[in-house]
Amino acid sequence: MFIEPNISGERRGWIEVICGSMFSGKTEELIRRLKRAKIANLKVEIFKPGIDVRYDETKVVSHDANAIQSTPVDNSQKILLLSQDVDVVGIDEAQFFDEEITHVCETLATKGVRVIVAGLDMDYLGKPFGQMPNLLAIADYITKLHAICVQCGNIANISYRKIEQEGQVLIGEKDIYEPRCRACYHK
Repeated sequence: MFIEPNISGERRGWIEVICGSMFSGKTEELIRRLKRAKIANLKVEIFKPGIDVRYDETKVVSHDANAIQSTPVDNSQKILLLSQDVDVVGIDEAQFFDEEITHVCETLATKGVRVIVAGLDMDYLGKPFGQMPNLLAIADYITKLHAICVQCGNIANISYRKIEQEGQVLIGEKDIYEPRCRACYHK
């Protein structure tokens, strides 16, 4: 990723979005970027939706058990309140946040903060998920990751729900979801 040098001395912010299906490594990549920012002695704050308690109540945890301390919040406006005097803000599972998340990210970037957001771009039906389309539209940098289809081994871009249950949001793991390519999803 090329970052334009800032010769004026002012802090410039931007928005990075990491997206893809479940099991594609989104959270792993988010954690990697945030840990590198910490190594650079930047002040980092990390947030996740309060409803995501799959692995830990306060940590952002990848499927590979990599973890980083975070602050669970129940609405995106709290991110603004808790992000004073920071250089980098990380946000995991952005698809679960309310419609203000786009405004929050834009406000932070305008204030000179590097904002790194990870989330599912599509739900289990292959439809755009939550506010992710809006975040992708305003992002300065986008990384789309793919899992491996458990049916055929090709790249997977859809999180297939293995159980029948209504509703877009059903937090779960490999017991409920598996990554599938487009062809295997539609079989």
